[in-house]
Amino acid sequence: MVSSTEYGSHTWELLLTVDHQHEDIEKEFLLQVTGDLHVGGLMLKLVEQIKIAQDWSDYAFWWEQKKCWLLKTHWTLDKCGVQADAKLIFTTQHKMLRLRLPNMKTVRLKVSFSSMVFKAVSDICKMLNIRRSEELSLLKQSEGTLKKKKKKDKNSKEPATEDILNLCNSPVSSGLPANPGLYSKTMTPVYDPVSGSPASSTITWFSDSSLTEQNCSILALSHPTCSPEMLAEMYQPRTLADKAKLNAGWLDSSRSLMEQGILEEDQLLLRFKYYTFFDLNPKYDAVRINQIYEQARWAILLEEIDCTEEEMLIFAALQAQYHVSKLSLSSETQDSTCESEVDEVEAALSNLEVTLEGGNKSNILEDITDIPKLADNLKLVRPKKLTLKAIKTYWFVFRDTSISYFKNKESAQGEPIEKLNLKGCEVVPDVNVAAKKFGIKLLIPVADGMNEVYLRCDNEDQYARWMAACVLASKGRTMADSSYQPEVQKILSFLQMKNWTMCSQAACEPENVDMKPECFVSPRYTKKFKSKQLTARILEAHQNVSQMSLVEAKLRFIQAWQSLPEFGLSYYIVRFKGSKKDDVLGVSYNRLIRIDMATGDPITTWRFSNMKQWNVNWEIRQVAIEFDQNVSIAFTCLSADCKIIHEYIGGYIFLSTRSKDHNETLDEELFHKLTGGQE
Repeated sequence: MVSSTEYGSHTWELLLTVDHQHEDIEKEFLLQVTGDLHVGGLMLKLVEQIKIAQDWSDYAFWWEQKKCWLLKTHWTLDKCGVQADAKLIFTTQHKMLRLRLPNMKTVRLKVSFSSMVFKAVSDICKMLNIRRSEELSLLKQSEGTLKKKKKKDKNSKEPATEDILNLCNSPVSSGLPANPGLYSKTMTPVYDPVSGSPASSTITWFSDSSLTEQNCSILALSHPTCSPEMLAEMYQPRTLADKAKLNAGWLDSSRSLMEQGILEEDQLLLRFKYYTFFDLNPKYDAVRINQIYEQARWAILLEEIDCTEEEMLIFAALQAQYHVSKLSLSSETQDSTCESEVDEVEAALSNLEVTLEGGNKSNILEDITDIPKLADNLKLVRPKKLTLKAIKTYWFVFRDTSISYFKNKESAQGEPIEKLNLKGCEVVPDVNVAAKKFGIKLLIPVADGMNEVYLRCDNEDQYARWMAACVLASKGRTMADSSYQPEVQKILSFLQMKNWTMCSQAACEPENVDMKPECFVSPRYTKKFKSKQLTARILEAHQNVSQMSLVEAKLRFIQAWQSLPEFGLSYYIVRFKGSKKDDVLGVSYNRLIRIDMATGDPITTWRFSNMKQWNVNWEIRQVAIEFDQNVSIAFTCLSADCKIIHEYIGGYIFLSTRSKDHNETLDEELFHKLTGGQE
């Protein structure tokens, strides 16, 4: 026996396991080591013992008991805390992983299991030619979302290997640096802004990568729609609690895959985690735009986000247009209109920018002496008891971020009946174009919850102007902001898509069209309408989008998705400090919303722009946040680890610092500082 004081100065035996593929060579080696031997020296001694001539550069030690990598090769065993009972496995850092993309295609590729997930996702996106990797992350499906599928597919076999896209020979997969030509802004392959396919002049750029032209098309172009049977087998959330299950499995961006129990050949989901799609450009982002479109499409088909019947038909029409456009894409008439279509795409893109308050501001300063105002007769609807509503017309004036209303126009010089401050409020559209209903629902924060106010506009133009002003005011901006007019145009464009007219009998006759309407709408609507009825209604809605190109149809789909009230909300079940019941917390790109779990009604909203600080008590797993005006909240997360919410908040703050003026290199250190936490 050796005393504890003499332990470090004597040699001792350490059992090492080598993860290699040579069956005729032993895998366990017993080495004599000392505590002052550094990790690199231990590797050298082990490789000399193995006597296999191969490249060991991708190998590192994995400490099984402590679930960590020994990557600092200059550290001694004593400094690492390694003793004789340690189980060290000498294994590759890059391993095969299956990723299911937003378009439901599975790719198989080599990924670093030793890098932090944030870095691993960056490498994956370089391989797939997706810019802005910080918007994506890896999601492990929770047991709750797999239960239904497992029950139905108990006797079915694994999917055929031909359904999996193998990218295992790419530079990143081999553990080598990615070819910058596939990723940098100046060298990224250029795509046709109309069709989304790689431009012929840049196809040769793919020659050094496994992302060939064919593979690129699989990622950049949408393919045949799913069958109703496939849709029925997939997990469809029915309640807010069900939706919370969808967000429980996000991996920790500050830890490696191995540290989180992910094994070789496991399957994870690659998804857009943060709903701030920055600097979308059809010339460089065909894969990214298509994957965003697919994530939006599946969210709508599986009812992960709610929308009205009218909105569902728009989404169906845009999908149908994408289907139709692909058939006519090769016609030469496209050439003459290409330039104007590109202009339309770029115009649509100006509406797709989503940035946080506190992000990069416009260079045009607001003129505080001449801030625009709106003044109109609107109807005010206030909910009353016994489900009755009081509707009355008033003269409304919108100035700065507040709405005041008066008995009539003549009395507008005096004191208003009421002044509503919209900063931090929730703005919900209440529109039915067919019924000529243009309503705006305002949920204004007050001391004991939310004050509901409904405004009714007379027509589309009036609605677009007031709705845009309300949306900006909720973010603390006025109509002098440069984003006001684009917001008005975006709303009018969305209303125009809803405002379809009856098409000709021949065009709407379901027999004349090869369409499976069940593939374009959620199961709720396939139950509500017969197939012929659904086809006729989709074709009717399709008239307004029939002239769009492939890429524009996808961009409009994304834009319509962004216009939904629930867009960008990730739900978690939480228990607020001092509360006796569970609530749902909605995390969005610019705010947190406390939602009643039973009714689904928002209770309170807190904006990130008003947040002073946030921290986590790791002992009791409680998140505490302080806002302006001495408002503070604290809660524990019941449906997921509190680290996920902490990372969401820090991630959105990090994304708000992005600017087009900067190059595409990310401040990874800042990301981990904002999201990592101190456990």
